[in-house]
Amino acid sequence: MHKIVVWLLLLALICAGCASSSTSAIDQLIVEPQPASRALVPQETQIAKPRIALIMKTLTNPFFVEMERGARRAEQELGISLTVKTGAKETSIEQQIAIVKQLIRDQVDAIVIAPASSMDLVPVLVEAQKAGIVIVNIDNRLDQELSAKLGLVGVPFISVNNEHGAYLSAGTISARIDSPTQVAILEGIRSADNAQERKAGALRAFAENEFIEIVASETANWKIDEAYEVISALYNQHPEIKAIFCANDMMALGVLKFLKDTGRTDVLVAAYDALDEANAAVIEGKLLATVDQQAALQGYKGIVTALRMIQGETIPSEELVDVRLVTAETLIKE
Repeated sequence: MHKIVVWLLLLALICAGCASSSTSAIDQLIVEPQPASRALVPQETQIAKPRIALIMKTLTNPFFVEMERGARRAEQELGISLTVKTGAKETSIEQQIAIVKQLIRDQVDAIVIAPASSMDLVPVLVEAQKAGIVIVNIDNRLDQELSAKLGLVGVPFISVNNEHGAYLSAGTISARIDSPTQVAILEGIRSADNAQERKAGALRAFAENEFIEIVASETANWKIDEAYEVISALYNQHPEIKAIFCANDMMALGVLKFLKDTGRTDVLVAAYDALDEANAAVIEGKLLATVDQQAALQGYKGIVTALRMIQGETIPSEELVDVRLVTAETLIKE
């Protein structure tokens, strides 16, 4: 009897041990299931934003500050990476060339450029285009003949009709003149297409008035201080000048300062760009008119166009933004 009890106890212990070891083995084979996203879906790679560079002439001119503002708005709306580069001044052509070369090395996707020179920037932009960089031309048109000769093709141009804008502005002077009057023109950088167009527009407006005699047309390279010096020299040669068209507001501000310093209050002045200081001078009656060429919109459209080209869209060769003549009457209405 005792032997039977002992054997039964031994048998129970053996079975319990078998059950325990069997459970441990099963536990070792069980693997926690992984979430499907980890096991089956590869890790997402981050898509790089298109890199677009905006090259302007300078930020010392408020016109280009507005242009950058429009470009920054496009950056926020489109989700691109925007780099803004400028020269130290509007005549910093070599600096713009160096900027383009650096952007080629940086392998940006697109360059939107307001060139300081219509011709000197063409060769380096050919290099950029050959490197696979999209080129968009804004504000000042690149020389079309040289571009075709060197192979810079498929570059859209976004700007305004500068000839028409200058015609409107100079026309406000012409409309006030009804007796023989000596008139002067202050031009921008002579190698720049927009400077040439604005001069042409002023000449057209003045040619319509038989009483106007253009006694001088000189460049002040878009600058306030240079305009002051140039107009001072012109008055030494032609002291009877009674009207001046300035191809941008910065030069007009230099002219207005000279007129104030010399006590001349009977000179008609018109300009171009609609900077805040110029608009204030219009309200005060010191400036007859200026022209709003919507710098912010040009900057915005330049970036939008660059992105569309990166994405493979076909783009029109030219897009002109409307110009707006700014006078005391239009400012009062606003």
